[in-house]
Amino acid sequence: MRIVHDPDGEQRTLATTVDTADSVRQKVVGLMGRSSLPEDYALVFPFDDASRRVIHTLFVRTPIDVVWLDGDRVVHVKTLSPWTGLGMASADTVVEFPAGTAADVAVGDDIVVEA
Repeated sequence: MRIVHDPDGEQRTLATTVDTADSVRQKVVGLMGRSSLPEDYALVFPFDDASRRVIHTLFVRTPIDVVWLDGDRVVHVKTLSPWTGLGMASADTVVEFPAGTAADVAVGDDIVVEA
């Protein structure tokens, strides 16, 4: 599995080590307790429909980039600081990356989670 950023037909791989938070427990725990993340890592939170998704970094010890998606379209991007970060947007998928990974990702771009 990999995650590809495709802003204007020029694909760039953002992550090749990808985990999916499928269960309620996995979605609650997320990246809590991790002191570092590999550069090519992403955690994908898939949901059945688009709704308000709140992401926090309580007990997350490293800064992260968070991308909220509606389909493959980016609706919000935010870098969250450790322990105190908070972000929200309406989305059907949320992707968390190490800080800096989504620096070139903008609202309206496409992010594709490839199996």
